[in-house]
Amino acid sequence: MGLLTPELLANIGKAAAPRTEVVTRRDIRKYAIATNQRQRKYLDGDEAPPLYHVALFWDVVELNELNPDGVSIDKLLPKFPLERAMAGGLNISYHSKIRPGDVLVGHRTLTDIYEKEGRSGPLIFYEVVLKVQREDGSPVITEKTTRLLR
Repeated sequence: MGLLTPELLANIGKAAAPRTEVVTRRDIRKYAIATNQRQRKYLDGDEAPPLYHVALFWDVVELNELNPDGVSIDKLLPKFPLERAMAGGLNISYHSKIRPGDVLVGHRTLTDIYEKEGRSGPLIFYEVVLKVQREDGSPVITEKTTRLLR
């Protein structure tokens, strides 16, 4: 143990610049078809299906800006001493429905970094919270992602 330096831990609370995205009926329909949705409200684009928001706030980057696993480099995160990333958990709270014409603002914050000892050695965990709101500040989604590094 002891991989987490004071410099790394100082990143807890770091926030990315807010990102604004406009929801379109066409994008809802494309997502609904791509994810094999069956309900008309999704296929017609009247309401976004669950998890629609996930890719909405991803960076759109060129291929040379992707990690070897095909994910864009997350500028919110510091350089960690361990690099093999694995999914640790996802907790999503839906506060209201996403509809075409919504202007959504995503706020991402690195909320925790901690270390545990695993069977094969040390593990670093980090948590990022994404709060999605409408322009008026009303909450839409709160998502907490936990990743672990080994």
